[in-house]
Amino acid sequence: MSAAPSGLPAKRIAVVSAGLSQPSSTRLLADRLAEATTRGLASLGESADVEVIELRDLAHDITDNLLTGFPSPALEAAIAAVTSADGVIAVSPVFTASYSGLFKSFFDVVDKDSLAGTPVLIGATAGSPRHSLVLDLALRPLFAYLRSVVVPLGVFAASEDWGSGDETTTTLPDRVARAGEQLADLVAGHTTRRPGAFDADAVVPFEEQLRRLSAE
Repeated sequence: MSAAPSGLPAKRIAVVSAGLSQPSSTRLLADRLAEATTRGLASLGESADVEVIELRDLAHDITDNLLTGFPSPALEAAIAAVTSADGVIAVSPVFTASYSGLFKSFFDVVDKDSLAGTPVLIGATAGSPRHSLVLDLALRPLFAYLRSVVVPLGVFAASEDWGSGDETTTTLPDRVARAGEQLADLVAGHTTRRPGAFDADAVVPFEEQLRRLSAE
């Protein structure tokens, strides 16, 4: 793992992309958000290790896990990358006015307590801006249920957003940059600790244990 200029370990950013096509606008948006987050962390004196999880490559593994309860090695590695991350970027295409079934199925096989407190930046893509409410009506409630800390600004990209905006609208690059900065701010002050994880700070030295026993 690389280190930041401060000498601290790099922050781990897991990027979950549920795009089905190649190339995918969903993956493109996910990459842009990751780049913006990396820049935001750099401005705070932090570096980032970014790992991208393409759910289309895990579709059969996810289905098998739902049926059997056992993840494949590849799916297990993907789940571990997400649950151990200091920050998560989660982007889904819009299917029938919500996130895709593949996107939901992946988070169905992730333990419901494993993302508690983790900063999450949400994004979505669709052909029409009419679907922009999917961020607040579908994705935000999902991660609120998982008790994640959802970045205030989610990013929705319709097909027309990949062109140029005008002076009356906020362009996609501007929204991506602001969302990345918000995630970076949350990640910079966050260290992922999970229940049951070894915590060296919580270990009481043997000599101190003896002193406490002698005082009783």
